[in-house]
Amino acid sequence: MSRPAELDPVTFRALGTVVSVLVTEPGQRDAADAILRAELAAVDAACSRFREDSELSRLNRAGGREITISRYFADALAAALTAAEATDGDVDPTCGRSLIAIGYDRDFDELRRDVSPRSPAGWLTVTGAPVAGWWLVELDRRRRTARVPRGVLLDLGATAKALAADRAALRIAEAFGCGVLVNLGGDIRVAGPPPEGGWRVGIADDLAPEDVPEAAALAQTVIITAGGLATSSTKVRSWRRGSASLHHIIAPETGLPARTCWRTASVAAASCVDANAASTAAVIRGERAPGWLAGLHLPGRLVRHDGTVVIVADWPAQSRRPVGASGSLA
Repeated sequence: MSRPAELDPVTFRALGTVVSVLVTEPGQRDAADAILRAELAAVDAACSRFREDSELSRLNRAGGREITISRYFADALAAALTAAEATDGDVDPTCGRSLIAIGYDRDFDELRRDVSPRSPAGWLTVTGAPVAGWWLVELDRRRRTARVPRGVLLDLGATAKALAADRAALRIAEAFGCGVLVNLGGDIRVAGPPPEGGWRVGIADDLAPEDVPEAAALAQTVIITAGGLATSSTKVRSWRRGSASLHHIIAPETGLPARTCWRTASVAAASCVDANAASTAAVIRGERAPGWLAGLHLPGRLVRHDGTVVIVADWPAQSRRPVGASGSLA
């Protein structure tokens, strides 16, 4: 998990994780906090799988019918489909049914406190089946309509939170003309003029669900001045059901938590959406990830389960060195 260092952040819990915002103008701290909270409320209302009144839930319940959607949800759905195509389907939003099958059927704060073998959706099954496929999702951004086939359930967890980080950071920087860093549970976006020396971001690659991010031991500190940085982990959003140890990163070909050689993957990119999609895909791709990231010129830091670190592209080998965040999945 990645987290910023220095300055005085506003920190609170939202979307089942710890979020924070830092600005280079202390007088704009409260106003930046208000913009971030409004953005989080908007993404939750549009994209939450755990709210019956969200647009995502309405689409999942539509039974194959086309529905009218908001501009926000259209943007979020477009981001998810773009990420799916750019990662050759590794980051697939049609994984909702797979997540429910392994017990991820409620907000993570509630989920991780429950170790029973049964979930509200029924007895936990871990047999798995391939996800339906992102190409089945129909989106018309001009008309603002969307449709998914009957029985297909979407989950935008791999991109919606990152999109909110991108949007909030850009809105704050534009509103106040200052530098800003938004951190949504390890999905980081910076915008505007950075502080002197850049934003120092700590990388904690051995974080467990019960750990407090601010108190975690840092494996490395890097400096970013623009763009996004994201860390995907098989440990942070992990839980147990009976004797089964599970996590939220789904391999589309099996519909089960990815069996991977990496416990964490951190990637820097031009946007948080691209960084998050790339880090998630890196976990799923396993040993193929370093070559894939290098081909896209995306700096990455991959950590094996035994703690061995593999650095890719221009990710610095030492702490307190800059990492470029200009690459993209396109």
